[in-house]
Amino acid sequence: MSNLPMEVALMLGETIEKVVPITIVLAVLFSVLSHFWACNPGVPLWRRHELVTDAVYWFFVPVFARVIRIGLLTVGAAVVFNIHDPDELIAFYDNGHGPLSHLPLWVQALLFLVASDFMLYWLHRMFHGGEFWKYHAVHHSSEELDWISAARFHPVNLVIGTISVDVILLMAGISPNIMLWVGPFTTFHSAFVHANLSWTLGPFKYVLATPVFHRWHHTPMAEGGNTNFAGTFPIWDILFGTFRMPEGRLPENYGKDEAKMPTEIVGQLAFPFRR
Repeated sequence: MSNLPMEVALMLGETIEKVVPITIVLAVLFSVLSHFWACNPGVPLWRRHELVTDAVYWFFVPVFARVIRIGLLTVGAAVVFNIHDPDELIAFYDNGHGPLSHLPLWVQALLFLVASDFMLYWLHRMFHGGEFWKYHAVHHSSEELDWISAARFHPVNLVIGTISVDVILLMAGISPNIMLWVGPFTTFHSAFVHANLSWTLGPFKYVLATPVFHRWHHTPMAEGGNTNFAGTFPIWDILFGTFRMPEGRLPENYGKDEAKMPTEIVGQLAFPFRR
C-alpha cells in the first residue's frame, strides 16, 4: 500500500507523456477540418469558455480509468478465479485466457468492439433515466460541443460504463494486447464524433457513428437528446428504434437541458450529490 501513491504518480506521468502529443495532433487536425466543414459556427477551440474544464477531464480520465480498471481486474481475479499472487495475476491476464485467447488478435479486437458497443448502448440508455441521469448529465452539459468534450464524464458514469465493460470482457478471456489496436481507434473515434463537423459519411452513416449522428444525441431532449445512443455502431439504434438523422437538417444547440450545471470540474463532480 505504501507504494500506491508512487505507482499512481508514475501512471500519471506515463499518461501525460502519451496524451500530450495525441492532444496536439487532434487539436490541429479538428481545428483545420472544422474550419472548412463546421457543423455549427462558433469560437475557435482556444477561446471556448470551458476549455480548462474539458482539458482537466481530458488528462484526468485516462489516469482514473487505468487505476480503477487495474483495481477491478485484480479484485475480479481474486473473487472469481481465486488468484491472489501478483505474478500469477500478471500471467493470468497477460495474453488472455480460455477459448477467447486462442482467437487471432484481430478477431478478438473486433469481438471486443462489437460486444462492448452493444453493452454500452444499453448502459447509455440506462444513464438517460432515473437516478443515473444526474451522473450522465455532466457529459451533456457542454454547450460548446467539440472533440475535447469527449472526455467530460463523471467518475461514477465511467465506472459503471466503459470501465466495467472493459473489465468484464478482459475477465472473459480477451487479451489486453488488443488494446494496442482498440485504444487508438476508440480515442480518435470518440473525439471524431464530438468534433464540430458536418460529416454524415453518406450511406456509411448506418455503419459507423459520425459527428452529426452523435451531435444530435447532445441536443436538448425535445430535439433528439434521447436518441443515437450507440458509441460506434449505429446498428443498435436502428434495431431498437432510437436512430435519428433528419434529412437536410443539422443539430444546432447543445446542453440546454442542464443550463444550471457548474462550469468548473469540481462543481460538476459534486453536482450529482447536491441535486
